[in-house]
Amino acid sequence: MDCKNCHNSLRDSQRFCDECGAKILQNRLTLKVIANQINEEFLSIDNRLLSTFITLFTKPEDVIVGYIDGTRKKYVDVLQYFAFALTLAGIQVFLMSTFFKEALDINMYEKLENMPGQENNPFKDMDFGFFTNYQGLFYIIGVPISAFSTWFVYYLVNERRYNFTEHIVINLYYSAQVIIITAVLSILFLLFGLNYLIVSTLLMIPYFIYWYFILKRVFNERHVDTIAKLLLVIVVYIAGYIILGLILSLIAAVITIGLLNK
Repeated sequence: MDCKNCHNSLRDSQRFCDECGAKILQNRLTLKVIANQINEEFLSIDNRLLSTFITLFTKPEDVIVGYIDGTRKKYVDVLQYFAFALTLAGIQVFLMSTFFKEALDINMYEKLENMPGQENNPFKDMDFGFFTNYQGLFYIIGVPISAFSTWFVYYLVNERRYNFTEHIVINLYYSAQVIIITAVLSILFLLFGLNYLIVSTLLMIPYFIYWYFILKRVFNERHVDTIAKLLLVIVVYIAGYIILGLILSLIAAVITIGLLNK
């Protein structure tokens, strides 16, 4: 018998391929088989998804450094975990746009528009619902920016243990964890009638603390060193978004001028 994924020769008693790690499926595809697979991958208490989620809070270095060093079967693959997080974010947006449309109106900003001195506010006409509807895209764009931020700062201080690609792995796991928590809590906020915007803004503080925790455990440095580097990372991170915003604004301006000249 050969593995259907990598064509490696297998013993009849094998349950997993020792070459690619794929599970050996010998039963014909039925609803029961599919149900068992869903239970093993997503519903079982001891499945890799739940283990990855919990370990990223308790010992994130086991997941992240383990993946970088080559341990790929104990926890969920970084891209699969990020894709799962984006799926949850998509469900959150669907629920908000279908059952909680008022949450996308961002009433607080509508009130700010009517306050004195808001005439020159560059954000007064901004459609914040747009950011919610396309938050998955912003999550994806944010990963290379955060990865560059951590890579650049650690490279600057001569901590070059991980290359840029490995920093992407670090930030993919971090971002996926944050996205999952954001999606779940956002749905709970809406169900309990809490102000979505205010609570989401307040969550930024624990998210930065969690970013510090990730960097502290992965690089195993002193608290003060990690805090100092995180502050620099945040500066570079914000600068990256400002530069990206300027580039997109320039592109939009060029396209607009081109359309007007036609």
